[in-house]
Amino acid sequence: MTTPTILLVDDNEEIIEFLAGELSGQYNVLKAFNGKEALTIIGQEPVQLIVSDVMMPEMDGFALCSLVKGNIDYSHIPVILLTAKSSLQSKIEGLKLGADAYIEKPFSPEHLQVQIANLLSNRVKIREYFANSPLVHIKSMAYSTADEQFLESLNETIRQNLEDTELDVEKLARFMNMSRPTLYRKIKAISNLTPNELINITRLKKAAELLATGQHKVYEVSDMVGYNSQNNFGRNFLKQFGITPTEYMSMKKGE
Repeated sequence: MTTPTILLVDDNEEIIEFLAGELSGQYNVLKAFNGKEALTIIGQEPVQLIVSDVMMPEMDGFALCSLVKGNIDYSHIPVILLTAKSSLQSKIEGLKLGADAYIEKPFSPEHLQVQIANLLSNRVKIREYFANSPLVHIKSMAYSTADEQFLESLNETIRQNLEDTELDVEKLARFMNMSRPTLYRKIKAISNLTPNELINITRLKKAAELLATGQHKVYEVSDMVGYNSQNNFGRNFLKQFGITPTEYMSMKKGE
């Protein structure tokens, strides 16, 4: 498993060095001394989580959080805000901007470590739950409004083109008006799936919906979701959901 990359943002060099020392055993640690530097780094590096101070020159933590959560390229990245401001108003402001956690200074490094680990592991669990559960919607993986809109649009686009057996990342990028590398990066960052894997899972989830109605034969469903071969469809369905299409149909009938 690859080591997650964490970006630390604080104008106090001592704090950054201390936190880097605490975290570098488990994570790849990148450093920025204000929000502007942080934005440059996340534009160049695959950052999995941001820990940012609130009070900084150039661009503070609130502005950074707002820009990250509002930009479709970065909106999936969890943000932990650190602040010496203990006022409730300040916490509310951070959470309104989409911060995933808020930690008051002074704080224990253990507390920060647990918050980071929880945010990262929760995302892994959510991704696995989406991929392995036939009827769970893709929106379950959204971490922000921007993500939700992107995933809605992506899901709709794939489902409108399911009968196209040649549907791939090139076509998908064209339909979504995005460059292929941007689309690939975004899908991978949110779901840990390649676009082709996501297309296949979307086919299988649509198949599960159709099978659950009990109105179609397995071979008909296979055709309807863009499979050339019923055997291939059955194998993929079993591999993804741990149940054959026929068993799934019987199970739904009995519910």
